[in-house]
Amino acid sequence: MNDELLPTSGAFGADRIHRLPVRVYYEDTDFSGVVYHARYLHFFERGRTDSLRCLGISHTELATQADPIALAVRRMNVEFVRAAKVDDALVVETIYRPQQGARLMLDQILRRDGEIIATAAVQAVCMDPSGRAKRPPKSMAQAWLPYVMAEN
Repeated sequence: MNDELLPTSGAFGADRIHRLPVRVYYEDTDFSGVVYHARYLHFFERGRTDSLRCLGISHTELATQADPIALAVRRMNVEFVRAAKVDDALVVETIYRPQQGARLMLDQILRRDGEIIATAAVQAVCMDPSGRAKRPPKSMAQAWLPYVMAEN
């Protein structure tokens, strides 16, 4: 069992990858102590949200600004590589890719001791209160830009 303390928020590294430590709790697992497949989506969401917070972007501020927007996942392709288990100390890596109009492209990797547990290719979209796609505000795009990495 890994008993190291985990920080409560992540940070961007010099490599422009955001890393968020997360702990697997009993509530994340099925009857066998293995992480239930849907819980990986929660870990990825935490990584995306924390990475935006590190850029000074909050969901609450986006929703309450003069021209409100929200972010929604439009598409996600998840590959489950290995099983995570109760008490595992994991790290969610979030990698920003070039923006495509209203679409925000990200890659995410969930690791345990450097080993890949799961990956996700994510397409999120900015949308207005009526649900129509909309380009992100310039301030958001400018905050995002220094961390964008080209496709491999």
